[in-house]
Amino acid sequence: MTDAVEATDAVQSSVIAGQVKSFASGGVGGVCAVLVGHPFDLIKVRLQTAEAGVYSGAMDALRKTVAADGLLGVYRGVTPPLLGVTPMFALSFWGYDLGKRIVSQMSTGPHGELSIAQISAAGFFSAVPMTVVSAPFERIKVLLQLQGQAGQPKYNGPIDVVRHLYREGGLRFVFRGTAATLARDGPGSAIYFATYEIVKEKLTPENKKLSVAAISFAGGCSGVAMWAAVFPIDTIKSQLQASTSSAAGGKSTGILQISRQIYRRGGVAAFFPGIWPALARSFPANAATFLGVEYATKLLDRVL
Repeated sequence: MTDAVEATDAVQSSVIAGQVKSFASGGVGGVCAVLVGHPFDLIKVRLQTAEAGVYSGAMDALRKTVAADGLLGVYRGVTPPLLGVTPMFALSFWGYDLGKRIVSQMSTGPHGELSIAQISAAGFFSAVPMTVVSAPFERIKVLLQLQGQAGQPKYNGPIDVVRHLYREGGLRFVFRGTAATLARDGPGSAIYFATYEIVKEKLTPENKKLSVAAISFAGGCSGVAMWAAVFPIDTIKSQLQASTSSAAGGKSTGILQISRQIYRRGGVAAFFPGIWPALARSFPANAATFLGVEYATKLLDRVL
């Protein structure tokens, strides 16, 4: 009886340690992603939300941003993702780990491995807790990124953005774009983690020791695959979150209304402005993410 209790306690301790490692290493990976990818993300958001003719392309948007704000201008709006990225990515990787545990209890392969469908399901699950944190932080980030394009900046920082939004439309207005964020991150995370696991498996040598280059390549591929698939909904999300009016002509503006407006402006192509900066960002940023996660996990394995 005592042995059984001790065995149960050991399993519970192992599960808790695994969840702690997933949470902490995900946070480390997220910080790496922001530091590498934010300049690309800023250009993407400006291209997605600018009026026609403001920018001729990604390089033009970059030149105008640097001319107006200097080299550090490419990090405008970086504070919200840096503050939010630790819980955001931590929740994502924790959710992925939890999702894998849930699906593995249902069924696994002959050697205990998960199928691609199960990995995808676990990836989708990871987006649910992450969205609670990511939606308001992305809302703040988008509004700060758009400052300086026309006239003086409206906001003094993230807290000032929240004050303005809350006065305009309450807490619901701060969380505008949450449904669009989940619609992007659910399928996006499924593709993200599945691609990483597939590429990593293909690159894993017989000694099971992945090189830095292999981890980076697998992480980069996962980011490119995700953004290529979900970019149109990201454009819709950015335009929803760029709104600083709680009503448009007295009518609520949601995903379908924004989608129609985008399509009327330029057809299918109008859903893809800024895709090249996004794809250019996704490879190095997600290579950095998974490098951070893998090496943080190895370090924590020695401690926990």
